[in-house]
Amino acid sequence: MTYAMAAPLQAAVFQALRADPAVAALTGGAIHDAVPPGPVPGLYVTLGDEDVRERGCKDAGGARHDFTLRVVSDAAGFRQAKQAAAAICDALLAGLPPLPRGRIAGLWFVRARARRIGGGAAREIELRFRAQVMDE
Repeated sequence: MTYAMAAPLQAAVFQALRADPAVAALTGGAIHDAVPPGPVPGLYVTLGDEDVRERGCKDAGGARHDFTLRVVSDAAGFRQAKQAAAAICDALLAGLPPLPRGRIAGLWFVRARARRIGGGAAREIELRFRAQVMDE
């Protein structure tokens, strides 16, 4: 097992989201590694938590990366956030760019959680994905 492909995987996710026309249209390109400083846009996406476990095989090292993306919206309802979340799922499941080291053996949607945050003033959808990477 190695954690060496964690940063390249994150970069590939970021690149796929930035390059997708539907995601760009719905988010205005507001995709960040953390909550943006200063005034935040009405809708933005952050790259979230990651949990990595060893998942190699006899021929190659590998790891299972469970990672989270968060869609946050200040709209009164969930519609806008759900549209962005759906576009994110479509963009990622269509495939990620190749990694500079190793390869992505699989990428799956695991779950989503929609909730009100900030005392009900905002909406958040947490998307959880699983990627299997092989260090070949």
